[in-house]
Amino acid sequence: MQFDVVVLTDHRYVAPEKRTPYVENVLLEDRLVVEALQEEGLKVTRVSWDDAAFDWSSTKLAVFRTTWDYFDRFEEFSKWFRTASQQTQFINSKKLIDWNIDKHYLKDLSEAGVTIPKTFFVEKGTQTTLHNAFSEATDRFGFRKDTFVVKPCVSGAARHTYKIKKEAIADHETIFQQLISQEAMILQEFQENIVSEGEISMMLFNGEFTHAVLKIAKPGDFRVQDDFGGSVHEYHPSEDQIAFAQKVVNAAPELPVYARVDMFKDNDGNWALAELEIFEPELWFRRNPSAAKKLARAIKDTCLSNQI
Repeated sequence: MQFDVVVLTDHRYVAPEKRTPYVENVLLEDRLVVEALQEEGLKVTRVSWDDAAFDWSSTKLAVFRTTWDYFDRFEEFSKWFRTASQQTQFINSKKLIDWNIDKHYLKDLSEAGVTIPKTFFVEKGTQTTLHNAFSEATDRFGFRKDTFVVKPCVSGAARHTYKIKKEAIADHETIFQQLISQEAMILQEFQENIVSEGEISMMLFNGEFTHAVLKIAKPGDFRVQDDFGGSVHEYHPSEDQIAFAQKVVNAAPELPVYARVDMFKDNDGNWALAELEIFEPELWFRRNPSAAKKLARAIKDTCLSNQI
């Protein structure tokens, strides 16, 4: 059977037996996208990216949505992605995903004039200690806080993300050495306002802003993800905030069909980018179902107009 679009998930969400509120949200978000694409007259199916029985040449387009096990299976995922991208077109494009899947992209956006947190990269296999890395980051970038965050360059759902006080560096040395032997890491100055004011997620399709949410960490934590008890609230951004988000997506190597810009007020009081998510971001369609329709139209008009 031939398809216009395949919506990609991971195996846990294809036919889950345990229907927790989290899983129900995943299924709802994907259903809204599938139905919106179908309303555009497209032949659509939904499969796990690692479905060995699926013929990737049978679809004109594959759209990443809830492939949220890729960072735990990164080598396997990367091999599949290289092969499948020779058989079908991905949205966002392979070029964008290869760029965005690794947090080194923050360097490119900073060079393009986007404000980011003070960020220090430690490459895989570097012979250093966490204390020395923090000292070098402080000397180079002027970290003004005695608290910093360490996380992998390829990650999601706050995997191996640690908030560390200077006096507790030794407590994290063992895990840092384990991680840096296997993958690149970053150190960032801890941002006080993410805890006190939250993080804003701005959704944009073909550069057009559609909706936003405010994510707030639970008391005593710094991670805004709902995996760690964070809460999500309706948010109406200012024109300046929308302009910042549009500046971010326009600084990418090509304009994303869909994107989520996570932004916050940094320690200097400026709007800054936490993450640009253009691979498999949660886009909060359940809070704005009409945005799924905008995504479907963008996919049809931008990506399939010359194929259908």
